Amino acid sequence: MMRRMAAVLLVMCLCWWPLGCQQVGGGAEPGGRHNPQPPAADVATLRPGDTVLVELQGIPDPAQFNLQIDDQGQLSLRYLGKVEAAGETASTLAERIHALYLERDIYRQINVSVVLSERLVYVGGEVQRPGPVTWSNDLTLTKAITAAGGFGLYAREQGVQLSRDERSYTVDARLAQERPGEDVRLLPGDTLYVPRSAF
Repeated sequence: MMRRMAAVLLVMCLCWWPLGCQQVGGGAEPGGRHNPQPPAADVATLRPGDTVLVELQGIPDPAQFNLQIDDQGQLSLRYLGKVEAAGETASTLAERIHALYLERDIYRQINVSVVLSERLVYVGGEVQRPGPVTWSNDLTLTKAITAAGGFGLYAREQGVQLSRDERSYTVDARLAQERPGEDVRLLPGDTLYVPRSAF
């Protein structure tokens, strides 16, 4: 009887042993940390914070203006006042301005050109050189911080604040450095703020 019970126990142990191994050594990896991925935008279109050169020609008083698109997505033009600019391309904005001058009988004939100036992101807080950084299509959070001289001595690298379109996101820059897939791609006009560590 004892031999039979021992044999049954041995068989049960052999049956359960592979399952035990799967639980210890197999299975899916635990879910890791992830950085937020703010919504992207069409970088070909103008955004608040962009600066454009507007040139008016073919009129008695030709002129050119360096204008910045405000937080409401508008810019102010001579004789027109506020004009919606965000969401337009440089060429469609030029067409819009041209049409407005004619529709309002301000000019009978006018040539309008719009050229987008250098686009920037802004890096502040605990970095070596706070200030604007030139935007490029491949600019990420970690690249922008590097361009600003890198983190300061007391930077809280795991709590970088990204501001975009009146929303704020907390990004772990250490995670972004360790795992490039977690690095956040920046858009023109984005603002980064590196807070000071409490320790």
